[in-house]
Order: sequence, then structure tokens, then C-alpha cells
Amino acid sequence: MNVDLFDFDLPQSRIALRPATPRDAARMLVVEGAAMHDRVVSDLPTALRRGDLLVFNDTRVIPAQLEGTRGGAKIGATLHKREGPRRWRAFVRNARRLRDGDAIDFGAGTTATASDRAEDGSFALDFAGDEPVELLLERCGRMPLPPYIASKRPTDARDVDDYQTMFADEPGAVAAPTAALHFTPGLIAALDAAGIGHTTLTLHVGAGTFLPVKAEDTDDHRMHAEWGRIDAVTADRINATRAAGGRVIAVGTTSLRLIESAVGQAGVVHPFEGDTAIFITPGTRIRGIDGLMTNFHLPRSTLFMLVSALMGLDVMQKAYAHAIETGYRFYSYGDASLLLPAKG
Repeated sequence: MNVDLFDFDLPQSRIALRPATPRDAARMLVVEGAAMHDRVVSDLPTALRRGDLLVFNDTRVIPAQLEGTRGGAKIGATLHKREGPRRWRAFVRNARRLRDGDAIDFGAGTTATASDRAEDGSFALDFAGDEPVELLLERCGRMPLPPYIASKRPTDARDVDDYQTMFADEPGAVAAPTAALHFTPGLIAALDAAGIGHTTLTLHVGAGTFLPVKAEDTDDHRMHAEWGRIDAVTADRINATRAAGGRVIAVGTTSLRLIESAVGQAGVVHPFEGDTAIFITPGTRIRGIDGLMTNFHLPRSTLFMLVSALMGLDVMQKAYAHAIETGYRFYSYGDASLLLPAKG
């Protein structure tokens, strides 16, 4: 499909620079089939049904944004994907000043050697020393806010908490599964009381999620791989929910992508552990979930293509036009949508 089909104009004023307070006070556009309703996230217990199951991503964002030097050159690095105990793939700023074998000093006693430059311009970084890389990053790294926020204001102390979900448990992501940022312990208690369950999986979101689609046709775009895991308990819970007539609602495109990587032709979700580079566009049959809660995404992005695959491009174009017109806040710190496709 032509990537231009997924373009739209978004006023800069619609880009949220801070999350709603409290988190579950964010607005929520409910799209059921082709119908739309304006609600708030705290309405979720009444927007869903008893017996439904929410699936969250429990990845934890690490301080993956690094600033360093190689000789007199300033080098910036955004870690993307772990490739070994001490090796990370990273997108590098000022990469023309870097060669295989060069050592980068990130300060605070942290150095890494660059190697294995890839076609996308990324390097493998091997961190020196014996300390766990996670400890090194805590000393020298900072929270990797998305470019559309970082270009407008610096990262600060609030982001350390704001850009982490209440489910964050497994360190390894360089971007938050932002749909889950809207949840609070009080909202989860209200969902539990309404008979709506929840479970978790893990997908370590990479920096590739922010890369623009440069191809003119979706067939020519290649996704970056991300590591994920669905254990047997979670897979069984998903399958049991659907067998009992409940709906499986993925919270975030990351949860949806991993479930779709693990589902078979018959709609049964299997345990999964490994890399996925699944790319979901209109025409892709979605088998493992019955709905999606997600934020509002960038134009021409793989995520807007994904929601268009779930709901239909025409429906999502109308939903986004409504959201822009009525003042919804977009992107990682923005408002939410609950997408429930028509059955048929």
C-alpha cells in the first residue's frame, strides 16, 4: 500500500509534553465498529465487559540515551536492542566520526567499543568492565524520551516516573509501552471489582519504533526486531478467556504485536520467546486479540498502519480527524483510544 494513505496533518499544539494528572484522567476515544464515544480512561470498567482480559507489557524502560566522546568528537548513542550480556545495538549520532574499533567514553567510568556497523547506520557497542551494564547505564544514561518530546524540552526528574508504567518489571526497553501509562492501582482495583482481569507479557521496545517509514510502499519497509516473551501461564489465560466468551484487549501496540507473533492459524496463542519483526498493515488478519487500547500515533507510522489494520483505514482516518478537531492530546504522553472492531 502507498504510505501516503496513512498521512494526516497534526497541529504541533496537539502533541502532549506531559501526561495527564492523575494518569487515568486522560481522555479516551472509544471506537466500536464505526461508532465513536468520548470518554475518559477511568471509565474503562464500564467500557469493557465482565470476563474481558487486559494484556499489559511489563517491560521496564532503561536509561538508554548516552552522550560521550571519541577523541575530540561528541558522540550520542541511543541503545536499541541487547545482543549479548555486554553488547547493545545502538543508533549513533555523529556516526561519521566513528569507526569499527573506536572506544567511546560516556563518562562516570563507562566506556564502550563500537563495531559491526549495519546498513541502517547503527553500531554494536561492547561495554567494558565487569559491572552489569544496567548499573553503568544508571550512572551515565538518561531516560530516552521520544524525539517529538525531547526536541521541545529537556528530560527532567519527572520523566523518571512519568515515562514508566505501573507494570514495569523487566528492564530492557528504550521506549515505554505508553498505553499502560494511563493505569493506576485504583483503576486496576476498579477493573478487578468489575470482573475484568489482567495479565502481562514482555516485549522490549526498541528505538526503531520512532523511525519514520521512508519507503513509498509498505511492502518495501523493514521493521527492526524486538525481543519478547509470552509464558505458558499467560498464553493459557488468553486462550481460556476467549474460550469462555470473554474478549482479549491488548494494552498497547507492543502487546498486540507480540500476541500476533505467537498466535496460530486457529487463533490459539502459544508460548513464545525470541525476536519478532512483525509488520501489521491493512489486509493482515488479526487473530489473537479482540480489541486494543492505545494512544494516538504519528502520521505515516507503522503504528497508525497497525490500528488501521485492526479497525479499517477509513474508520481510523475519521477517528483521528475527530480527535484532532476536539482537542485530544497525541503521542506518548497523550490521550488514549479504545478500539473494538466490529465482528463479522
